[in-house]
Amino acid sequence: MHSAAAPALKGLKFISNNAEWPAVEKNFDKLTASTNGMLPRALFGECIGMGRESKEFAGLLFDALARKHGIKGDPINKEKLREMWVQVSKQDFDSSLQIFFDMFDKDGDGRISVEDVKEMVSFSASVNKLSKIQAQADEYAALIMEELDPDNLGYITTESLETLLLYGPQETVVRGKESQNLSKMLSQRLKPVREDNPLRRWYRSTNYFLEDNWQRVCVMALWIGIMAGLFAYKYVQYKDGPAYQVMGHCVSMAKGAAETLKFNMALILLPLCRNTITLLRNKTKLGVAIPFDDNLNFHKVIAIGISVGVGIHSIYHLACDFPRLIKADSDKYAPMKQFFGEQPSNYWFFLKSVEGVTGIIMVVLMTIALTLSAPCFRRGWFYHLRRLTGPRAFFYSHQLFIIVYTLLIVHGEYLYLTKEWYKKTTWMYLAVPLLLYGGERLVQVLRSIKPVKIVKVVIYPGNVLALHMSKPQGFRYHSGQYMFINCAAVSSFEWHPFYISSAPGDDHLSVHIRTLGKWTRELKTVFSQICQPPPSGKSGLLRADCMQGSNLNKFPRVLIDGPYGAPPQDYKKYEVVLLIALGIGVTPMISILKDIVNNIKAIEEESENALESGTAGSDGPVSLNSNFKTKRAYFYWVTREQGSFEWFKGAMNKVAELDHNRVIELHNYCTSVYEEGDARSALIAMLQSLNHAKNGVDILSGTRVKSHFARPNWREVYKRIALDHTNAKVGVFYCGAPVLTEGLRQLALDFNHRTSTRFEFHKENF
Repeated sequence: MHSAAAPALKGLKFISNNAEWPAVEKNFDKLTASTNGMLPRALFGECIGMGRESKEFAGLLFDALARKHGIKGDPINKEKLREMWVQVSKQDFDSSLQIFFDMFDKDGDGRISVEDVKEMVSFSASVNKLSKIQAQADEYAALIMEELDPDNLGYITTESLETLLLYGPQETVVRGKESQNLSKMLSQRLKPVREDNPLRRWYRSTNYFLEDNWQRVCVMALWIGIMAGLFAYKYVQYKDGPAYQVMGHCVSMAKGAAETLKFNMALILLPLCRNTITLLRNKTKLGVAIPFDDNLNFHKVIAIGISVGVGIHSIYHLACDFPRLIKADSDKYAPMKQFFGEQPSNYWFFLKSVEGVTGIIMVVLMTIALTLSAPCFRRGWFYHLRRLTGPRAFFYSHQLFIIVYTLLIVHGEYLYLTKEWYKKTTWMYLAVPLLLYGGERLVQVLRSIKPVKIVKVVIYPGNVLALHMSKPQGFRYHSGQYMFINCAAVSSFEWHPFYISSAPGDDHLSVHIRTLGKWTRELKTVFSQICQPPPSGKSGLLRADCMQGSNLNKFPRVLIDGPYGAPPQDYKKYEVVLLIALGIGVTPMISILKDIVNNIKAIEEESENALESGTAGSDGPVSLNSNFKTKRAYFYWVTREQGSFEWFKGAMNKVAELDHNRVIELHNYCTSVYEEGDARSALIAMLQSLNHAKNGVDILSGTRVKSHFARPNWREVYKRIALDHTNAKVGVFYCGAPVLTEGLRQLALDFNHRTSTRFEFHKENF
């Protein structure tokens, strides 16, 4: 038993394994520079490397060690610190266990009373920011005493505490051994290969890049090629014209840039045609060659192309063409009279013209819109400018493009140096994209005219608002898709995208909205005025549903538009999927989990019916689930707060209950809890194992899914899947803050290059 517990909790670490005395000594000298070499109790944790956030825990540890070494008084010198540090840095299970016991055995009688156990639970929960466990300290203390004090003595001993450590260690030990085996088995494949030849190194990296990004490379090459062709066509056309004799290469540059501008102003609308893109990705095979997931990224790239085009066009006109026209001698200017009339004498002639006025206004409006689209302004990084920036400023500034496109058409009708109607091609470029985009907006208006019926509203811990709606007639969607929501009580014009959290097979439509910005905060405020605490008073949730009929008439009017395609909806194409969610990013993943279970259940029922009817194996009709390929799913949800698990508590329990064949492997991670093996989370780990063994419920999540502490080791996650599914294609779907995106994508690429498993990484772009 002892040999199993010690590796399971890694010796009850109080400090990091890599902590060395010289580093601690350096901290001591720094912290005691102004206290004559005496370290106060308050700085003990920071000095030995526990961090300032563990100040209270370090204080209890200090007291326990002081009692053990007979130290009286608060400040200690370096010699006493060395004695304490040697004690806590020992990689010895029995020693660490005794120190942990002594932290709460304050009178030193070798016994921990019921009140001490309550303090242990409450303190451990507080250190790990687990407010719900802290509130239930009495209940969990009673559970511990029931197990460890069967004779009702009213206390537990060191031996009893060691017994508690043995609850559920085998799983941890096995997982540790398995991780070591995985590392050993993959060590040969994942060794970095050093290539000394720079040409070969460049060739290999280029080859990897093209292999991983060939779709994007093809699209970008086509786009750049078209722009280069249009620019060259116009450049040559004006180089052979009469204007070149007066304005030289400047006119060719300006007109070449103008031609690419017309093309890009038309093209930039296409990535915004979400209905068309959703239809193409659902009904065609174009997704093999076209990266539909990058539609908004391509939209941004085109915007950069427009900015460059506007700059070239404007600068060459203002700084080169116009000065040359003004300064040209009369004989050289003569061919220009048919275009400009009498020779202008100053800039005002050009600026007051229709071409000049429309051009200047367009540049100003586009500059405003593009500036407010920058991440620093869109996300409100500048505190003093927050009233003028943010998502709303981004939305309203983009409405300026209605004016821009109107002026662009007018500008195209009054071109310098062009009089023939068939050479005025601006409207030709814009006609189809504008009609398509206008049709999209019309479909949105028609589809969202009728408000949806709200059947339930819940406000969860962590500022998450859940809206449950009845499904509009004809509203069909796939798991992983999203829709736009509008609430007139907040803003009549703003539409915001949210992933659908309900599964296609559910009888309702739901979204979970985290209050992160002004619009979502106002939306939560509007609905919280209607919600009430449940009659039992046992839950911290606020809700209003169909059981409170009087409230339903007070719900604000909500419109929806969608559904729209998104990367997670493609999970069915893969036999193995890795679903990674960060915080509220779990929304589409929950829908996918429920959909996987529903599909597996439907396939099983279909097989049973076929056996009963005797049609199994015959050439019958194609199954409705024939496009469902998923045979194995790995789900990782990482969240900071324990209360986050309340968002989908029922859904997680349902998935765990219905997944009879263990197709889905569920992993919840709470990052506020210190990693397994850390003394600060030791009691939580013990209590978790005990409660799960007794009641089958995890104390962190409140579900049947056992939670992990700290953050996952993503390399180990990929490593394990690569070994378990050799030669397989794994769909990796991530939804959450951008902080993990590059790391997860790079890991997928690394394993693609060095193993036979192919990881295809997908991330949504709103």
